Amino acid sequence: MDSEKKLVREKLVLPNEGKKLLLHSCCAPCAGEVMEALIASDIEFTIYFYNPNIHPRKEYDIRKDENIRFAEKHNIPFIDADYDVDHWFELAKGMENEPERGARCTMCFDMRFEKTAEYAAANGFDVISSSLGISRWKNMNQINDCGARAVSRYPDMDYWTFNWRKKGGSSRMLEISKRERFYMQEYCGCAYSLRDTNKWRMATGRSKIELGTQYYGEED
Repeated sequence: MDSEKKLVREKLVLPNEGKKLLLHSCCAPCAGEVMEALIASDIEFTIYFYNPNIHPRKEYDIRKDENIRFAEKHNIPFIDADYDVDHWFELAKGMENEPERGARCTMCFDMRFEKTAEYAAANGFDVISSSLGISRWKNMNQINDCGARAVSRYPDMDYWTFNWRKKGGSSRMLEISKRERFYMQEYCGCAYSLRDTNKWRMATGRSKIELGTQYYGEED
C-alpha cells in the first residue's frame, strides 16, 4: 500500500473543457487502471457496460460482475446496459472468419460506441471514452476511429482519444489486476475469438479454455 500511495500520476483533463465522462468498459482488468487514473484526477465519470459481443453468457456475467465489484469498491456509478446478443450476431453475419482487428472488430466497436454515445447524449455526458484502448491486443487507431464516428452525430460531444497505455499504464493495469485478483479472460470475448483461440491452443498442444477458472495473482 505504501508504494501505491507514493505513485505520482499525470493530472488528466477532459478534452475541450468537458465536465462529465461516460467510460465504456469492456472488463475489470482493462478498466482498473483507467478508473484509478480518473479518480486520481478528480474527473467525474460513470462506467457504461455494454458488451453484447461477449460469449457465452457465463463469461459475460463473470466479466460484468468483476467490473461491478471494482466500481462499487470506489463508489463509481455503473450502468448495466442491455445484453442484446442476437443483434450482435446479426451484424456479424458474413464476418465470422474475419481476423482479429479486422472488419468484425470494427463492427463490434461501432456497435458498442454508438450505444454509449446515445446514452451519453440522453443523460448529460459531454465526453465518452473506452477502456478497450489500454489492451496491447487492440488497434488503438481502429478504436479511436470508431469512437470518433460514434460522437460525430452529437456536435457537443467528444470522444477522448487518450492513450491509456502510455507512462506505465499497461504495467499498472497488470499490477492492479493482480492486486485485485481479477478474473483473467483468455480470449477477446466473442464466439469467434473463442473458437479461434481454442483452435490455436489445440494446435499447440494446450487444452481448450475453461471458463471461470483463471484469476490474476494466483501464482503469487
